[in-house]
Amino acid sequence: MGRDNKQGQSNNKGSLPQTPKNQKIAPNKVSEEFSKEFMELIHSVTQPQDKKKK
Repeated sequence: MGRDNKQGQSNNKGSLPQTPKNQKIAPNKVSEEFSKEFMELIHSVTQPQDKKKK
């Protein structure tokens, strides 16, 4: 066995240490956030090509 076969448990199992608190989304707002992002994506794809080049 090599050194990378760590079998112990993680101390950060229940937390997200890299995500700042101000960027976390409340569970009841997730679908709203997804719909906003999808609408932005749809608008960017459906724009005429002339506006994208400027």
